[in-house]
Amino acid sequence: MSISYKLENFEGPLDLLLHLIEKNKVSIYDIPIVLITEQYLEYVSHMETENLDVVSEFLVMAATLIDIKSRMLLPVSEDADSEEEDPRAELVARLLEYKMYKQMAYQLQGMEKDAEKHFYKAPTVPDEVAQYEPPVDLDALLGGLTLSRLQSIFASLMKRQDDRVDPIRSRFGEIKKESVSLEEKIGSVLEYARQNRRFRFSQMFTGRADKTEVVVTFLAILELMRMGRIRLTQEALFDDMDIEAVDTESGLEELDLDGLEDFGG
Repeated sequence: MSISYKLENFEGPLDLLLHLIEKNKVSIYDIPIVLITEQYLEYVSHMETENLDVVSEFLVMAATLIDIKSRMLLPVSEDADSEEEDPRAELVARLLEYKMYKQMAYQLQGMEKDAEKHFYKAPTVPDEVAQYEPPVDLDALLGGLTLSRLQSIFASLMKRQDDRVDPIRSRFGEIKKESVSLEEKIGSVLEYARQNRRFRFSQMFTGRADKTEVVVTFLAILELMRMGRIRLTQEALFDDMDIEAVDTESGLEELDLDGLEDFGG
């Protein structure tokens, strides 16, 4: 059986298959695959296009139809327990899905044409009217609000506030930045050396809990050693060092303290 039809530009191979099914007035669920394949190949052979992407889509569908045709020509298994799937099932599902979307496209196209017949007027409402908001009805807003409900809301807000507090950082105290003058510390160490003449290195750090003051005291001792105002001796490794004042007559004003900086300020 042959059928004559006008060559048209179809949107794709599925569109052509639907066209052939409708022309032959056959059921989409029971496609005469031999007839449809022959007519499909006839159309592909008369295609006049140089677009390889379009041609490849039609050729892939042609190969699919030939594959389905060849599988349907195979003898059916006589085993009653075996249920062989219809080779056309996947193609039918694709055709039904494509037909559904095509019908939806037609509906949207019709809605678009109907919308062209309507005219819309831009709003001319004054700004003060457009921005108007009805007053808040407190009775409706607070309807059903009870004391227990208020207490529950308050507890929820307090919990949310507590959750924002870092449990570790919140325990940190305030760190105050105090200035420790190296020049003053040199003077106090030198005064201590005058009064005691000879003393232990550890005595200078007794009662000094602040780390900055300990560091500055140590630097002051090193500066006085460099200036030759005190002398350090140690009998054995890791033993406490003895400090001895070398010059007890000179005052602090005779020391060269230029370039010294304060620490912690």
